[in-house]
Amino acid sequence: MLVGMAVPATAAEGAGEARPPAAQAAPPIIGGYLVTDADAPWAASIYRNGAFTCSGTVIAATWVLTAAHCVGSGLTVRAGSVYRAQATTINVTDHQVAPKGDLALVHLASGHETTYSRLADTDPPVGSTNQICGWGRTGYNGPLSEQLKCADVRVTSVSGTCLDHRYGPAICTTKINGNAWSGDSGGPQRYNDQQVGVASTADGRSEQTYGSVPAGRSWIRSVAGV
Repeated sequence: MLVGMAVPATAAEGAGEARPPAAQAAPPIIGGYLVTDADAPWAASIYRNGAFTCSGTVIAATWVLTAAHCVGSGLTVRAGSVYRAQATTINVTDHQVAPKGDLALVHLASGHETTYSRLADTDPPVGSTNQICGWGRTGYNGPLSEQLKCADVRVTSVSGTCLDHRYGPAICTTKINGNAWSGDSGGPQRYNDQQVGVASTADGRSEQTYGSVPAGRSWIRSVAGV
């Protein structure tokens, strides 16, 4: 969940600077546009005890990147299709949470070969147009999306002035043609074909915060080797 957009693993929270947004519920994309398997071969969805919980990305054969508030007991992952119901279910052996920030890595029981999400080493520029993706709600009180959606957002601040749900370095954005909401938690923010963020909180109307991938890069390398 998004806090506002993604509070822990299934809800979302309102975004803000210098402190995490107020808690709400995890988001799916409101507005934006539908994408195909060719657009997002790295797409993954997170389930807890058989129920859809969050979005995520496949970053290596046996590793999925998502939000820390998304993980817990009874995890499985679906990957291989932007249509959640058509994706392959993969068992999970373990998960690890970043020492700082709303990031987590989920270890798959079997390898999933695809084009993996490339991870950025630096935050995107303030003012740049980024893309966010997820299976969250398609309206403030609307249903979850069965097909992956993405939307364009504008970066308003980055690590140092923007914090995620766990008070870690984050990237704050406002909507251009869509925004994150409940169910989008754990999903990616992308810039120049690289993943720069992981959905953490949102207000469900315009603003969202994504945990900074560059800030957690050394931890990700130490765990997943990528």
